[in-house]
Amino acid sequence: MTSWLRTYGSVPLCLLLFCLVVAVCAQRSSASDSVCWSPSITSCKECLSRGPQCAWCFKEDFLDGAVASQRCELPVKLLRRGCEPEFMEQSEVKVEVNATTSSTQVSPQDISVTLRPGSQASVVVAVKQLKRYPVDLYYLVDVSASMQENLDHLKTVGVALSLRMTEHSSDLQLGFGSFVDKPVSPYINVHPSKISNPCSDYEIRCRPAHGFHHVLGMTGNISEFTRVIKRQRISGNMDTPEGGLDALLQAAVCQRDLGWRPEAKRLLLLMTDQPSHLALDSRVAGIVTPNDGLCHLENNVYTGSTRQDHPSVGQLSDKLLENHMYLIFAVEKQQYKWYEALVHLLPGSYLGRLGLFQAPNLIELVVDAYKKLLSEVSVSVSVEDKAVSRYWVSVSPLCPNGSMAKDQSCSGVQPDQTVYFNITIGMHSCPDNGEDEDVKVVVRPVGYNESTVVRIHSKCACSCGSTRRCNDESQSPCRETQGSTNQEQRPQNGLIQNSDRDSNWNCQADGSDMDCSGRGVCDCGRCLCDETRLGTIYGKYCERDDFSCPYEGGLICGATCQSANGLICSGQGSCVCGKCVCDDPRQTGDFCERCPACQSTCQSYWDDVLGQAGEKWIQCMYISNDSCRYRFQTSSQSGQTQLYISTRAECASNSRLVGTFLCVCALTVLCGMVVVAVSRLLLQKRNLTPGGAAEVTVYHCTGKDLSYVPTSNEKTVTYRRESPPDRPVEMHIQDSKRPLGDPWQY
Repeated sequence: MTSWLRTYGSVPLCLLLFCLVVAVCAQRSSASDSVCWSPSITSCKECLSRGPQCAWCFKEDFLDGAVASQRCELPVKLLRRGCEPEFMEQSEVKVEVNATTSSTQVSPQDISVTLRPGSQASVVVAVKQLKRYPVDLYYLVDVSASMQENLDHLKTVGVALSLRMTEHSSDLQLGFGSFVDKPVSPYINVHPSKISNPCSDYEIRCRPAHGFHHVLGMTGNISEFTRVIKRQRISGNMDTPEGGLDALLQAAVCQRDLGWRPEAKRLLLLMTDQPSHLALDSRVAGIVTPNDGLCHLENNVYTGSTRQDHPSVGQLSDKLLENHMYLIFAVEKQQYKWYEALVHLLPGSYLGRLGLFQAPNLIELVVDAYKKLLSEVSVSVSVEDKAVSRYWVSVSPLCPNGSMAKDQSCSGVQPDQTVYFNITIGMHSCPDNGEDEDVKVVVRPVGYNESTVVRIHSKCACSCGSTRRCNDESQSPCRETQGSTNQEQRPQNGLIQNSDRDSNWNCQADGSDMDCSGRGVCDCGRCLCDETRLGTIYGKYCERDDFSCPYEGGLICGATCQSANGLICSGQGSCVCGKCVCDDPRQTGDFCERCPACQSTCQSYWDDVLGQAGEKWIQCMYISNDSCRYRFQTSSQSGQTQLYISTRAECASNSRLVGTFLCVCALTVLCGMVVVAVSRLLLQKRNLTPGGAAEVTVYHCTGKDLSYVPTSNEKTVTYRRESPPDRPVEMHIQDSKRPLGDPWQY
């Protein structure tokens, strides 16, 4: 027994778990089956917005008489219901790659994608790193007074850096620009003597404060670069933060002025010893115009410095990506924390820490930054502003070592290695106007001068095959005209024919070569019948009217009086000018089909039951005077009523009634005896006499009252007294409980 329990004891538990799993799966299956269908769906557009797995059947005769919502279902279900695939409008996702454009670093460069709401598509972009690139390095230096010593060290960097970079690039060009801050109060002292020479208090000749000066464009002449650096003088301002971000944006967007080469790797190096102003800081100077992100250099001077605010970090990030820039921050250690937080917000940026800007350290910083930035490959995906809320993007890189990076970038990439980015683009919804739209998504590898453009065509409307008819009124090109007329409705006799509900696009009746029977015009596939003073012209093809009735049997107006059973006026009247006139005034209805006051079908044939024979299925029943039942059925065929009567009468017998009565009585007596016997047995088991004897009390002794014995006896004790001695006195005492251990005392 124990072994059996050990072996099979877990069977009920396993069975319960199995049933639970089956129930959950069934519930999920039911939920997935109903993901498309909804009673509120009335159009193809609403159907496809339910999800990419849904389809709309635009077949003309699909499920005749069914509601429009049944056209929206899973393709498998629509196929089972008789809708062929060529009649299904589905959320098809198409991806087409333009292979005509060639690229050496980023491929493909042009992709076309077709999406519907709720659908998504994945594309793969390959980014390959070349062995050697031409390099453009632009020095953007803070020339405030505290940077004098660092500026002196920079004068010897040019030649040494050029020699060192020959290991990584065969073509190095250098450029130079300077910045301080916005030349407005409270950033600078606006006293006339301080504007031209901010260092006049120290008896030093300084250059005026400026937002950004472009000094030297990209050049491979290292001697020219060194000569320009030696001519630079410091400037001054009043507050601690500088205008570094403002100058960075101008250096990035003014490509032609600075001489950035399209094919080169672009390094923008910012040297400063202070933090930078951010967007909205210029409000203290009364500047409230946002930065427009455009180039404002005139004669190599940033003219928008006093007119517009500092750029935001997000705006600067977009401009650096758009112009393929790598950004290097060379800052002193006391400002390292501030720029460390900033680097995480700027893709393709590098932060170097120096005690002093000594030449050897600065050269190593540039070389290390260049090697690290090139070995880390990442992409940035941007969607047009007008549609950014309607799309979502996911990036998954595959690194050369076969690993899937989690931070959307691959590190340690060597020359001639390729990184593959799987980019998934999904569509949330359509525009507010519900129309199709084209959206451009740009995939930019950080620091590369090549990119991939994904052109998305969103399909929000339904094409529904070559006919362009989806069999829903919301998609009909003649939607506005539908319901505008009631000429084709017959306002009498309950025969209203509304061609708005008819799905036939043809205005010609079978066998006719005229539109609308020559008595109307065809408008958007339906007939608009002519108006006449004689009466009303109506019908799907304007083939009917209420004023011409040449004959009945199969004729034009006679057809309007034909009831569902194929008879004219249900065989209970005649057709007069397209209207049924009933023979019996008690009959009502458009086709004389109702007669509440008439005899029932069975009653009307009671007199014909006797004497008729035929073994048929019976529907009616007739009871004769001798209590016999006759069953019969009536039916109408070809306009004639037929009567089917059973030949066997069902008559009641007196002997059968007596036998039934005796059986019922005997059964009643037997049941009563059984009930009495069972009751006596139950009473005996409970120690009860049939007369209801008194219940015997049973005492249960506990440790507390073991010294007492229950009793119901009476003890009689006689007391005698000596005076008077001649007369004894008797007393009767009833003692029901007496302690066993105590002596009896009187």
